[in-house]
Amino acid sequence: MIFNKDTAEKTAELLLQINAIKLNPENPFTWASGWKSPIYCDNRLILSFPSIRNYVRDEFAKNIEKQFGKPDVIAGVATGAIGVGILVAESLGLPFVYVRPEPKKHGRQNQVEGFLQKGQNVVVVEDLISTGKSSLLAVEALRNEGANIKGMAAIFTYGFGVAEENFKEANLDLFTLSNYENLLSLAVQKQYITEDQQSTLLEWSESPSTWGQE
Repeated sequence: MIFNKDTAEKTAELLLQINAIKLNPENPFTWASGWKSPIYCDNRLILSFPSIRNYVRDEFAKNIEKQFGKPDVIAGVATGAIGVGILVAESLGLPFVYVRPEPKKHGRQNQVEGFLQKGQNVVVVEDLISTGKSSLLAVEALRNEGANIKGMAAIFTYGFGVAEENFKEANLDLFTLSNYENLLSLAVQKQYITEDQQSTLLEWSESPSTWGQE
């Protein structure tokens, strides 16, 4: 679910402007999973544009507090959400921790890095939601440390049905600054894509795991 329509449209436009999101239905990208995709999203680029990262920081901070109440800790999911997570924590004057994909193989073998006490209320910040599996593994790690997860806030989601199911099963609320639906309508409006290309992009979102396969 998006925080609000105005933020969703503005965020989509900014991501397109800096090529954090690329749309190419004619020459699809190949994801690490092997899926063919007409869209590629790299939200880490936001950090290289001060005015845009400040916008994302401010929208996250304002909407997190409004939606979840002010938490005790902000947690970022490594590695893509560490940078923006720190910005949000700084804006809210809160402690920050981050969650590795898996525990370290040496030292204290931490998966959650930083100071976190049992029972603390945590909002998790993520950069991108596809199926939600990696994001929810981070939530599981935090819960294993005794954290009370108030919800997750992400920059962008593809809006896959499987992600909705995964978050529902994990009993976790997800809110995003923008999503695929608002991105496509904005992209047509601003002439980044044609209506025919929009149709192709919509077809992909209905069956991303099989789209483009002979």
